[in-house]
Amino acid sequence: MYAPIEIPFGCVMMFNVVDLKDGVTVEDVEIALGEMCNVVKNTYGDDKGGFIAGQVYKYSGFVSKQGTLGETPDGNVTAAKIKQGELAIVTFWKSFDQHEKSHADKAFREKFQALAEFCDETYELGYQMLWQGVPEEN
Repeated sequence: MYAPIEIPFGCVMMFNVVDLKDGVTVEDVEIALGEMCNVVKNTYGDDKGGFIAGQVYKYSGFVSKQGTLGETPDGNVTAAKIKQGELAIVTFWKSFDQHEKSHADKAFREKFQALAEFCDETYELGYQMLWQGVPEEN
């Protein structure tokens, strides 16, 4: 469950932002989120399903002044241009088509709907890998 993941070159990455309703906490959605993630890894994690690996992150409130372009009139870096949400779900797939087929499947839709009841909004953006690397050993 908490093992390191390996991401093969050429896969696609889906970045899903989960914006919870006012008053809903991350702890309130842990079971629904965990059940949804388990359905993905246990149902679509093969060549036919295309799921490679995934990670879930809780937004920390940190905005990098060194890596962010754009300022407010008072000179502060702004994160207001995008809605960051409370959670980010990052998944890696063999193809966008396999991702879309899995998410149209009844098993996934039921678990996603349970999570969506706690949300104002979710959106999922797909990215194609262009580069990856690790530090070289000296």
